[in-house]
Amino acid sequence: MPRGKLEGEIREVHQRYGTTEYSNLVNEIPSLIQLASPEHPHVVFSRAIEAFRATRRNSIRLYSDVFETLSAIRTRGVRVVAYTESPAYWTEWRIRKTRLDGLIDVLYSSEDHDFPEGTTVASIRTQPLDTYGLTNTIHKTLPRGLRKPNTEVLRKILSVENASSEDAVYIGDSLMKDIAMAQDAGVLDIHAAYGVAHERSEYELLRRVTHWTDAEVEREKSIHRNVIATFSLSTSFGEVGRFFEL
Repeated sequence: MPRGKLEGEIREVHQRYGTTEYSNLVNEIPSLIQLASPEHPHVVFSRAIEAFRATRRNSIRLYSDVFETLSAIRTRGVRVVAYTESPAYWTEWRIRKTRLDGLIDVLYSSEDHDFPEGTTVASIRTQPLDTYGLTNTIHKTLPRGLRKPNTEVLRKILSVENASSEDAVYIGDSLMKDIAMAQDAGVLDIHAAYGVAHERSEYELLRRVTHWTDAEVEREKSIHRNVIATFSLSTSFGEVGRFFEL
């Protein structure tokens, strides 16, 4: 089938659930349902799914100096709080896989996405219960549908963590989602420029299948061109050490 047709159908599913990390995606793409019939797509395309999972397991890793720098920051008594709009399940998976469980004090993420009627999280989980969730990092979820940049969400996190905007430093790799939001909230912003993905071919694919509307994609491009970060990390996360006298 034409690649554009498949990407269009994927985008429709992503927009329906408000995330590009929808675990049941393959089973809800019309073209794949038709091609696999009378079997389920996840059975017919099991080799492709496993190839994807293997690649994800092998490629997920921290940028250089992240683990060491966060460890050093925490020894100075600095509280580390993470905020992502990614859904809870895959956020926890990444935290466990990169050994950040406990190195981050508190994690804020979106709730998990919905599933089709008759399907629950419990029904699709096949591993022992102790392989899910976080052990040492406190995980708090935010209402589904909230997206960066949302200044009120950042202010709420500051309030819950009993921190003032003057005492906080916000580090992120998106000028639109992170830096603009921090600046609007009066929080010192540091741009992780080394992690910017906007010029990569993979990011163009993400835009084609994104859960964002066309207007949101164009807004992202516009803000990305016009926002100027207060400080920037050009080569690695380790550069943030100079702000904490490490």
